[in-house]
Amino acid sequence: MDNTQKFNDKASIYAKARPGYASELVSLLSEIGLGKDAVVADIGSGTGIFSKILLENECTVYGVEPNKDMRRESEKNLALFSNFQAVNGTAENTMLSEKSVDFITVAQAFHWFDTEKFKLECSRIIKDKGKVMLIWNSRLMESPLVKENEQIFQRFCPEFNGFSGGIGYMDESIQKLYNHFDVFHFPNNLPFDKSKFIDRNLSASYSLNENDEEYELYLTELNNLFDRYAIDGMLNVPNETIIYVGEI
Repeated sequence: MDNTQKFNDKASIYAKARPGYASELVSLLSEIGLGKDAVVADIGSGTGIFSKILLENECTVYGVEPNKDMRRESEKNLALFSNFQAVNGTAENTMLSEKSVDFITVAQAFHWFDTEKFKLECSRIIKDKGKVMLIWNSRLMESPLVKENEQIFQRFCPEFNGFSGGIGYMDESIQKLYNHFDVFHFPNNLPFDKSKFIDRNLSASYSLNENDEEYELYLTELNNLFDRYAIDGMLNVPNETIIYVGEI
């Protein structure tokens, strides 16, 4: 399946279930100049979760998203922001003008990109001295809960290649993107009730859908996982927000 179509019919559950980022991220945005008057291309902007953070920081944002369902969801979710424009484009062909943006951001999406072609497109659209920021909420793999969650995906989901598309910390593709960069880690453990935990799992691109043969058993395993680790109806999933910032 074309990567741009992997989130077909998942926009609503994605917007509902996907968590926010560590609070320290907002301070970092201001420190590096992502505030008023900054023009940002948010690539792979999805339903607009990270675009909203940028907009609340008074940036002008082009949300570049190839999936129609996700793009329409972002337009609905961000309708009150006059400084947001959704763009039907890809990481490798954003449809934006040359030297038109001060920053490029990518939240939870870089693992879908062709790194070499994305780097060329970044060089085309970004202004001199502009910076590229990659952001992930990353599960802490030493957690028994996270390991068991991974095992469920490995058992039931043929398209599962690891969390974040299998891209790990300081992955080779990240290092190839940048000429030089800084990296930041902020704790961001994520609380879920059962409904949101299930929805978070179902929002993954590789997740089974209700039409798949083993869907009911898959759902049972996810429910059982929640029940084993939840305390007073809440589950705390160990995570951190990882940010890479630099010039390409």
